[in-house]
Amino acid sequence: MKNKSNLIYFLVGLVIGVITVYVILSLTTTDVTNIKISKEAKLENESQAGEYKDVVPLTDKELKEFGIKVSEVGPGTIQLHSNLTGEIIPNPTKVARIIPRFAGIVREVRKNIGDHLEKGEVIAIIESNESLVRYKVKSSIAGTIINIHLTPGEVIVGDKHSVTVADLSSVWASLGIYQKDLLKIKVGQISEISTVDGSQFSKSNIFYVSPIVDEQTRTATARVKLNNSSGIWKPGMFITAKVYTTKKTVPMAVNKNAIQLFEGQTVVFVKDKNGFRPQPVSIGLQNNKSVEILTGLYPGQNYISEGAFTIKAELLKESLGGGHGN
Repeated sequence: MKNKSNLIYFLVGLVIGVITVYVILSLTTTDVTNIKISKEAKLENESQAGEYKDVVPLTDKELKEFGIKVSEVGPGTIQLHSNLTGEIIPNPTKVARIIPRFAGIVREVRKNIGDHLEKGEVIAIIESNESLVRYKVKSSIAGTIINIHLTPGEVIVGDKHSVTVADLSSVWASLGIYQKDLLKIKVGQISEISTVDGSQFSKSNIFYVSPIVDEQTRTATARVKLNNSSGIWKPGMFITAKVYTTKKTVPMAVNKNAIQLFEGQTVVFVKDKNGFRPQPVSIGLQNNKSVEILTGLYPGQNYISEGAFTIKAELLKESLGGGHGN
């Protein structure tokens, strides 16, 4: 019985040992494969160094003087977004259309378009046709007059004479969604709303996406609430928006300013022992800040992340007969 127990322990230990060795070998193989791929990319990159005879040698002092920044190629997260356009509209739940209660003659108008009102403040005085008694037209909410159809001496008949008051302390951004973006835009996504000149912007979440597409414009609508205590967002104002949709982590990414077009090729300026040279690359996903590198570079490689245009200009100057430092 004792020998049988020992045999069982031996077999169990043997199985555990085999599994352990297999796991270690698998991890080692993966690391070796990754190292091999990295080395192959590096060798291929270095073999391409001879493709361009032009190299720009720069000292650390010159790099600082020209505002050139050197970074390392590495993994990055590409934040993707959709560009939309739209306009500012009042929050319809904070708009009041005030209509005089009785037909009569407008005797006095105390407010104009653009005036701010407190709740209960008098807008106009009307003389009733029936009783010849004058009554006050008051605002039902605090806000700003955005429309008024009352003129002293006018006869009030029906509801065409009215005053529209809106609370503009918060407004909505109404954005048009074209069909190519319909599946990307969702409630809850962050949207960066900007004025046309880009001088003002505000971030807020999408709270509504229309379930139908307008037959005339062939667009759906997304709405974003904006704080407007400063008064910069005016109803009717044309706006642009970046709606942040998805993120993707990529093995290699560089600063977008690093990407240059040189001699008909997309390049990144990389550092080698002689200076900085253009390295052809192929690119993938990109946004306003980062670009995914598919081929041409290797992780850890030094490249010009800011000021690449200066290097490009220097090479172009040399090709026209100038020289470095002239």
